[in-house]
Amino acid sequence: MKRLIERGLMFGNLIHVASPALVERYDRALEHLTGKHTELSDFHIDISGYSPEIGDELGDHLYLNHSGVNRQFILLTTDQKRAPLLNATFSTNHDILRRFIDANEAQLFALTAVDAVAGELVNSVMHIGDPQALFDIRTIRIEADTTSGTLRHATELTGLVDRFRTEEDAWFDDVLIARMISLAGKSGDITRNPIKLTETEFEQRNFWTSHFGGLYVFQDVEHPALISSGDKSGLGDLPIKYVFDFSDRNRIAKFLDYNDLVEPIIKAPGLDAAAILQQKMDFIVIDTASDGGMDLTGLTRADLRRLARQHHSRLPLEYDGLSGLLNWAENGGSWPRITSDHPAYFYTLRAADTPDRDLVNQLLAELTLLDIRQLFICNKPVFYRRYMTWSDAKKDYVADFLSREYQVDKVGARAALFGHEPDMTGDTPETPAADMIRRVGPWGAVGRV
Repeated sequence: MKRLIERGLMFGNLIHVASPALVERYDRALEHLTGKHTELSDFHIDISGYSPEIGDELGDHLYLNHSGVNRQFILLTTDQKRAPLLNATFSTNHDILRRFIDANEAQLFALTAVDAVAGELVNSVMHIGDPQALFDIRTIRIEADTTSGTLRHATELTGLVDRFRTEEDAWFDDVLIARMISLAGKSGDITRNPIKLTETEFEQRNFWTSHFGGLYVFQDVEHPALISSGDKSGLGDLPIKYVFDFSDRNRIAKFLDYNDLVEPIIKAPGLDAAAILQQKMDFIVIDTASDGGMDLTGLTRADLRRLARQHHSRLPLEYDGLSGLLNWAENGGSWPRITSDHPAYFYTLRAADTPDRDLVNQLLAELTLLDIRQLFICNKPVFYRRYMTWSDAKKDYVADFLSREYQVDKVGARAALFGHEPDMTGDTPETPAADMIRRVGPWGAVGRV
């Protein structure tokens, strides 16, 4: 993993905690949440406050995520909202933390100026012993406060102020007044600077979880389903009508199509589909060449074409399918019939513009493992696991490619591959190809209800 770390492709964008004051605040929050301490004088944290270095020190990389549910967090700065979430067990956790920080940024900025904010993403499930428990998770509630209890004191003080204003003899209640003065010293002047966190409840209906080998749960769609990365036979009876695993390619394709969750790359407006298809083909060539022990240093597009010709008999069916589609798109060749049973089928799709776009792209990345760029961008846990099994030549090529082609312009690369920008050209006539796609679907293989 050293290649990835050195190029900022792993543990990138973490927050460096080095000042003694912040280290002390973190340690106090860590003790508050877990009863543990750190002896480190500097470390890095993600959006939740998890630190890989402290995980190593404690011998427990789930020290803020016990049993993989009800993730705890430590906020030292609102800048953490730009950091990734490491060791995620639910795909929704990063988005929930980011939205919580965005909605309360002014309040959290003031609170973290003097203390750490510690909290927990709370749901009704404390332990997930079987897949059925996942369906009991519907709402995630954030509970948070500083380690000194600033919010708790402010809430109590608000209630006492209301009593003082409404009760007839409050002016003569020395105990009430003394308590108000004591709390005001801890929470500040809440009449001028009210302290209250908003947007602390979030629904979790469609999500991915790492539990049980990886599950994609889609409940809030017209045709709900669960898709398992592993064998579905061991999941038991579940309170959802359809349960698939990756061997059910045609059923997954129908599910995505029926719910309008995907669109063909060649149909996407403002997208250089030919370039994306060619890049996917290049990745397949690299995979084949690396398995043959070839030197991949400094390969150009011409080199890749030469390798494709030399090793054509060894190239998988994914390459042939994408090659036919590219020939149709660029040269007007014959229309390729790529059914959902074809290994290239999911390589030709991207997520449609829906609230579940990132989740669908994560699923598609796991269904298209040879597309190393999409796998890295959309499904890092799987990318890192597969990376560890590659040859050194392939590790070097992939690390160099990602640092050169993606890392230098993450926003631009993601927009080019997955963005959904509005069409600014107005009502333009459809090309014959676009009209064909609109009438019969991308390949005519998956019928609609």
